[in-house]
Amino acid sequence: MPEKTLAGPTLAEIEAARERVSRVAEVTPMESSRYLSELLGSPVYLKCENLQRTGSYKIRGAYNRLAQLSADERARGVVAASAGNHAQGVAFAARELGIAATIFMPVGVALPKLQATRSYGADVILRGHTVDEPLRAAAEFAESTGAVLIPPFDHPDVVAGQGTLGLEMLDQVADIDTVIMPIGGGGLISGVASALKQAASRDGRTVRIIGVQATNAAAYPVSLAEGEPTEITMMPTIADGIAVSKPGRLNFDIIKDAVDEVVTVTDDDIARALLVLLERAKLVVEPAGAAAVAAILTGQVKDLGRTVVVLSGGNIDPLVMERIISRGLAASERYLKLKLMLPDRPGQLARVAELISEANANVVEVLHTRHGRNALISEVELELSVETRGPEHVRGVIERLREAGYDPRVGY
Repeated sequence: MPEKTLAGPTLAEIEAARERVSRVAEVTPMESSRYLSELLGSPVYLKCENLQRTGSYKIRGAYNRLAQLSADERARGVVAASAGNHAQGVAFAARELGIAATIFMPVGVALPKLQATRSYGADVILRGHTVDEPLRAAAEFAESTGAVLIPPFDHPDVVAGQGTLGLEMLDQVADIDTVIMPIGGGGLISGVASALKQAASRDGRTVRIIGVQATNAAAYPVSLAEGEPTEITMMPTIADGIAVSKPGRLNFDIIKDAVDEVVTVTDDDIARALLVLLERAKLVVEPAGAAAVAAILTGQVKDLGRTVVVLSGGNIDPLVMERIISRGLAASERYLKLKLMLPDRPGQLARVAELISEANANVVEVLHTRHGRNALISEVELELSVETRGPEHVRGVIERLREAGYDPRVGY
């Protein structure tokens, strides 16, 4: 593909952005994954932007944008709106460049993200309960004060900054065949795809780019089908970092030409991926950052040659992580929930516990009540949470209970 066929920054502009970004951004590790390689049928590498300063790739685009502000613009300060990673990237970049920053965040933002943004010196204002309200407030603030609004994805400088990640990946794995990465508004994938496609064209080769969205916030499949950025009605998703209802204009223009495929994954898929990264790679990754791994686990991408998977961020509230790990265990059938109706007489609870023990499973939580809505006057309702080793073990536990005359219901 000739260098100038893509919208947005040229390869030379991305290379210039790399010089700027290198002043603050770390060169993050590129780790091989034997487990994912076996699943995919080809070598898989993990690009660990979850280990980047501020916990995500966002520092790249934010710093590249702020570093190019004029003296007058710097004096007026900057403003941004974000529920997390963009906020931290802008706050950090502003601190490094000596620029005053105001960040609007939703009222329910995770405490670690709020504290991190404030720790970088930004003035944080909480407004509304969704990202849309802080975005409107930030635009109004820029209009009334003259502060420079720093968009999260839809700006050439931001795209070029994110594109530096693509150049860095080529340094670490020169013969990349495929890159898989998450998509929200499109800043990351448009920058990386632009850098990789232009560099590959220059070198006389090709690179395949695959984007991954959360099923409940998948604006790009609809937009690509319509041929223009299209706003969707989003449903709740654990992948809040890529929950964007409408693609950026510039990002869409790049993606429609430079991205080869966009797939979607469910919250359960993402929870399983987060768990796999914890167990197999010993990496803490936020749900949005695990989306690309989820695409491999679900079999939506297969045998794509030497593949790089981008782990875009690691900013996750420990309380949220606890819930997601539980969900991931359940999705992997390693955390079984059962409900049984038992005769209301002594020894029944002990008998059920013994049967589960004989099946080599472990009971972690029990609720034993006479007040279940479906219980007869002579019955009690038993709810159990059980640790298992996977689908085959689950079937063994259920079969053991049924052989003993019980009728367990699963996944209530």
